[in-house]
Amino acid sequence: MQPSQPSQPTEKEILEKILAPLLEDFVYWFNRASCLLESERMPFLTEEEQEGLLARLRQAKKEVETAIMLFRATGGQVGVDTKALLPWHKLVAECWDVARRWRELKQGSF
Repeated sequence: MQPSQPSQPTEKEILEKILAPLLEDFVYWFNRASCLLESERMPFLTEEEQEGLLARLRQAKKEVETAIMLFRATGGQVGVDTKALLPWHKLVAECWDVARRWRELKQGSF
């Protein structure tokens, strides 16, 4: 008698465990970055760059929120194409870089 193999997770279970938290993380980081850009002037960005980044954050947040609504409305049956995820990842990384530069600037001013 062979030992039973653990059952493989279904595609839906994988989506629920990986995609749902990932989408929520995008919303979290987009909100944090938006708050920073709305409340502080980044001297290392032009006003146009800062406004452009803020506009891209707002658009990406709407896209992610739409993906979350579709995911929930279908009971976790719908995924997100990696072509959509990649720009969101890049935007989060860009925001982390802006926040890092902002922290370095603030630390240097004390």
